[in-house]
Amino acid sequence: MEIYLSVHIKSKPEHQENVKAILQNLVVQTLKEDGCIRYDLHQGIDDESTFVFYEIWKDQKALDFHNQTSYIKALGNSLENKLVSEAVLVKTTKL
Repeated sequence: MEIYLSVHIKSKPEHQENVKAILQNLVVQTLKEDGCIRYDLHQGIDDESTFVFYEIWKDQKALDFHNQTSYIKALGNSLENKLVSEAVLVKTTKL
């Protein structure tokens, strides 16, 4: 079963460009994964410090693999003290 995710990330305004670069690099790395069907990064129009990932994964196994990659494990340290709050993740299935 395909897994659909949206992840909302809000950077501190002074870290917006740095967070954007970190997230863009994450896209480059993630798109190389076999189980990744879609991995889109969006930036807010009215609030450019808001970022949203829209992801589609082949199955839970593919998502689990993604969450164990070195770049995902390092993400928390890379974003430390740069976000307004924790990322909000919504995991869904298509109806």
